[in-house]
Amino acid sequence: MPRQADELSAIAVKRLTHPGGKGNHLVFVGGVAGLALQLLPGGGRTWILRTVVGKRRREIGLGGYPEVSLADARAKARALKAEIAKGADPVEERKAARGALMASQHRGLLFKDAVDAFLANRTAGFKNEKHKYQWRATLDTYAGPVIGDMTVGAIGVADVLRVLEPIWTTKTETASRLRGRIEAVLAWATVAGHRNGENPARWRGNLAMLLAKPTKVATVVHQPAVALADAPAWFASLRKRGGSSARALEFAVLTAARSGEVRLATWGEVDLGRALWTIPGSRMKMGADHRVPLSGPAVAILRGQPVMEGSPYIFAAPKGGALSDMALSAVMRKMHQAELDAGRKGWLDPQTGRPAVPHGLRSTFRDWAAETGVPRDMAEIALSHASGSDVERAYRRTDMLERRREVMAAWAGFLRR
Repeated sequence: MPRQADELSAIAVKRLTHPGGKGNHLVFVGGVAGLALQLLPGGGRTWILRTVVGKRRREIGLGGYPEVSLADARAKARALKAEIAKGADPVEERKAARGALMASQHRGLLFKDAVDAFLANRTAGFKNEKHKYQWRATLDTYAGPVIGDMTVGAIGVADVLRVLEPIWTTKTETASRLRGRIEAVLAWATVAGHRNGENPARWRGNLAMLLAKPTKVATVVHQPAVALADAPAWFASLRKRGGSSARALEFAVLTAARSGEVRLATWGEVDLGRALWTIPGSRMKMGADHRVPLSGPAVAILRGQPVMEGSPYIFAAPKGGALSDMALSAVMRKMHQAELDAGRKGWLDPQTGRPAVPHGLRSTFRDWAAETGVPRDMAEIALSHASGSDVERAYRRTDMLERRREVMAAWAGFLRR
C-alpha cells in the first residue's frame, strides 16, 4: 500500500531541497495517498503518484513543480485514482495516446516532401542525370501545384485524377509516366509508414476504370529516321563533314548505338586489337554490359580520333569534356538544312515527313536488318534491347558476338556503297 504521509503545506513544499547525493529523492506530501514530490540532484522537481493499477505498481508523472502547484497535483492525483477505481490504466492510455500522436505526425508528410525523400533514396538507381531531372521535373511541374501541399495520407483517387486529367489526352506519354511516378512515391510513403490503404495512383483495377488506355488516346510517335533507301547518300554526306561531333555521329550509326553511349564512350572501353567496344552496364538502359563488335570502318574512325590529354572521352568536346546532348543533333540539322539549301527535300522520315534525328538512325538499322533477313533476336541484341521472355534471357548464354560482327560489317558495307 502507498505510505501515509503528513499533509504538507504549499510553503513547506516550496522549501523542500534535495538532501545531496546522486539519486532522486521522493518526499510524500500527503493529502492523497502515494502523492510525492520527486527532487532531482540538479534542482528540478516533478510530481509522482505511486499507486497500484490492477495488480501492478505504477509511478505516474503529474508534471513539474512549480508549473503544477501542490493543489493542482492533489487534484490530478484524486482524478486519476478515481479513474483507476473504475478500471482504467492511465499509463497504458498515455502510451496509446502518445503512439497515436506520433503516428499522426508521421503520416502528416506532405507529398512534395515525400518526393524529396523518395528521390534521395532512389538517386543511386538512376542511370544518368537526365533521368533524375525528368523525374523531378514531371512531378514538380504537374503534381506539385495540385497535391504538393497535401499530406500523402490524404491523397485519394480524385486528387490523382486532378493531376492527370488535364494532360491525359494532350500529353499522354508524359501523363502516363507521371502516373507511374506518383504511384512510386505513394508506394514508398506507404512502406515508410506515412500512409495506409490502397495506392490511389495504381492503374489496374483503379485508374484504368476512369481513364482511357494511353494507347487509345495517343499514338506512339517514334523518332524520325533516315529512309533506308536514302541511308547510303546520307552517310556519304556525313563523311564529308569534319569535327568530333560528325565523327561521333558516324560511329553511332556504324555501331547502331545510342547517342549518349557514344558521347560518353572512353578509350578504356575499347579494345582496338580485338575490334571490340564494351559499354559498362552503368551507362546502359538495360543495366548490363553490352559488347559491340566493331566493323573495319568503325575501327578506322577510332584510330583517326586524336587522344586529348587529360580527357578520357573518345569524342571529346573542345575543352576535353563529353560532347553535349545536342552536338550530334546539331550535325543532323545542318545536314538537313544543307539539302534544303541545295533545293532538295532533305533527310526526312518516310512515314512522318519529319527531319531525321540521331536516335532515329537505330530504326534505320532495324529496317535494314529486317529487309536483309537478320534474325530478330540478333538485331535486338545489336540494339541492346531485351529480346525474348525472361526465361529465354535467363537461359541464353551468348550475346552472338561473332555472328553480330558479320552483321555489323554488312551494315557498314551497305552504308558505304
